[in-house]
Amino acid sequence: MRQRLRAVVRALSAISWVSAFLDTDESRAPEVERFWCAVTGSLLSSRRGRREEFATLLPPDGDAFLRAQRVIQSPPGGLHLDLHTDEVNDLAARAEQLGATASYHELGYVVLGSPGGLTFCIVDHPGSRRPEPVQWPGGRSLVDQVCLDIPPSRFEAEVAFWRDLSGWKQTQHADDSEFARLARGDGMPLQLLLQRLDDEQPVVTAHLDLACDDRDAEVARHVELGASVVRRTGGWTTLRDPSGREYCVTDRSV
Repeated sequence: MRQRLRAVVRALSAISWVSAFLDTDESRAPEVERFWCAVTGSLLSSRRGRREEFATLLPPDGDAFLRAQRVIQSPPGGLHLDLHTDEVNDLAARAEQLGATASYHELGYVVLGSPGGLTFCIVDHPGSRRPEPVQWPGGRSLVDQVCLDIPPSRFEAEVAFWRDLSGWKQTQHADDSEFARLARGDGMPLQLLLQRLDDEQPVVTAHLDLACDDRDAEVARHVELGASVVRRTGGWTTLRDPSGREYCVTDRSV
């Protein structure tokens, strides 16, 4: 009976959609919002919030999953996740049972920190249709992944937390691997890649990854829009947006 009740609770508190929030210092936010709208082919929604600090990147197709928040004195690279569900309080309670810390409750959402310190929110805003890749002269591209950058001492615990909270299948992770991937559920706009860093850092951070048809052409497009190249590897190129936020363009198929 208890197992059946736990199964019912998990079903009621299932994640139905995932969004990524670009948290940007107010002084750089207008430039950054224009950049990410151009990169993704999106339009910026009307602003909302007490200080009009929130906006949504509206894709040309499907439901929105990228959003922007203007914050005060944000370090470069600010990014947090929103987990969408029909049962906010149930999913928040489940997250706390798994090791998260809740810091703020508001009608319709809860702000929490993962065991490694990554901020995320549980919200009740709906979303159901994953956007299609956007066509450019050099091919197609789409933001399709959030990579969590995890200090080595926190890696195993953080992987277990996100795997158990999401219920998504873990792949591509062996004892000696620096990566674990959580394959998104059907129709989800974002999957999670968890990366074990070489060096310690105070908390877990996160960055966006794009899939594309032609990495060189996609990187050139981003540079023309205002990005700068940080490094190139065999499978991805790391760039910085106008605020200094790092993200990656990958060879992963769209």
